[in-house]
Amino acid sequence: MKIKSFEFNMFPVNCYVVWDEETLQAAVIDAGCYYKEEQQALKMFIADNGLTVCHLLNTHLHLDHVFGNAFMLREFGLRTEASEQDAFLLPRIGEYCRMFGFPLNEEAPAMGNALHDGDVVPVGNQELKVIAVPGHSPGGLVFYCEAQHCMFSGDVLFRGSIGRADLEGGNFEQLRDSVMSRLLVLPDETVVYPGHGNSTTIGYEKMNNPFFR
Repeated sequence: MKIKSFEFNMFPVNCYVVWDEETLQAAVIDAGCYYKEEQQALKMFIADNGLTVCHLLNTHLHLDHVFGNAFMLREFGLRTEASEQDAFLLPRIGEYCRMFGFPLNEEAPAMGNALHDGDVVPVGNQELKVIAVPGHSPGGLVFYCEAQHCMFSGDVLFRGSIGRADLEGGNFEQLRDSVMSRLLVLPDETVVYPGHGNSTTIGYEKMNNPFFR
């Protein structure tokens, strides 16, 4: 599996394109592209590499992670695959944008396929296992590629930190316990690609993250 990361700038958020080198089938994870030039950069990367995007995945449905979902539906015919426990957030994206003082770029489309803990998302010959990690949002998901020793953690686990839990539906103790019981039990060499900031590893977080001491 190959991975390309983009940092989009309305809320600096990491978007990932992952693909299988043999089949060139791909998934986009957290299309947070608010600006048209960001959307075009993502589109051009996909075209330049001959990728066929088969899945739009969301680790969760907070506004900064779904700004590009309407673009992905328009350009690739894909609706997000995410947890139905976060679906209540989508109709309220415009309200949340106003709270932060900027206009909504496009209405977020309704969800497509609902993902559940233990589901497997095929990306060509590769697989992403769905791990439910609630607490930052009710439906927080992590996408784990065991064969490539990596995960896409959204906003539940960062380098040296964890996600905030003061947003609607958040629960700090649930988040901390979920990360400890669902993620920190994975191999130490597992690379963590978060929704914001730099990558890390499970081993580093077990040794250095102050939330788990």
